[in-house]
Amino acid sequence: MSDDVLVAPPRSLSRLVYDTVRDRIILGHYEQGSRLPEKRIGEELAVSRVPLREAVPLLERDGFVRTSPRRGAVVASWSERDIDNLFDVRLCIEVGAAGHAARQVAQGASLDHLNAALDEAHHVVEERDTYAIARASTAYHEAIVETAANELMLKMMRTVSGRMTWLFYLTSGLPAEDAYDDHVALRDAIASGNDRVAESVAYAHIERDRRPSFIAMAGALSA
Repeated sequence: MSDDVLVAPPRSLSRLVYDTVRDRIILGHYEQGSRLPEKRIGEELAVSRVPLREAVPLLERDGFVRTSPRRGAVVASWSERDIDNLFDVRLCIEVGAAGHAARQVAQGASLDHLNAALDEAHHVVEERDTYAIARASTAYHEAIVETAANELMLKMMRTVSGRMTWLFYLTSGLPAEDAYDDHVALRDAIASGNDRVAESVAYAHIERDRRPSFIAMAGALSA
């Protein structure tokens, strides 16, 4: 094998458990408010409880479970406040990231990664796979933050990106084509190199989905 070929390191068992449990929570295999079935998960994944217990704090950090001494790990439930909090945090991170990304582009930074994420988003919209659409939409927003070239901003984004995917999936009845058109407009704004324009378009794109998300989640929110 050539020394120039980079091979991705294998996922740890705890990371494999995290990824699997997160996907199952998003897809509704483990219902909101229910206890996380640790024994069943261990049996299905053929792992001991050790990697699962290592994965639970990560799942709690990213908003997928909540833990208590009496009940153990419980699948998180969405509330109106949770939706508002997520949108508020996204505005704080992503609007600034869009401006930073535009400034980076104005100084010669590449848009290749952002364009690739946009192409993937277009592909999955055509395929009509709702979970793939949710993941691709999140990946596109992460690509904006990566283009901003601010490592701390990217770390902050990654702590909420999982819940973004979850909410995108739960509100998959919203028009995916409209979101994609917004993504194109946001890419073009960043490509212009004008940070204020990019910030304005990013704000409008994020805020446009706040109220429709509440409507799409009607009847499914906890108190």
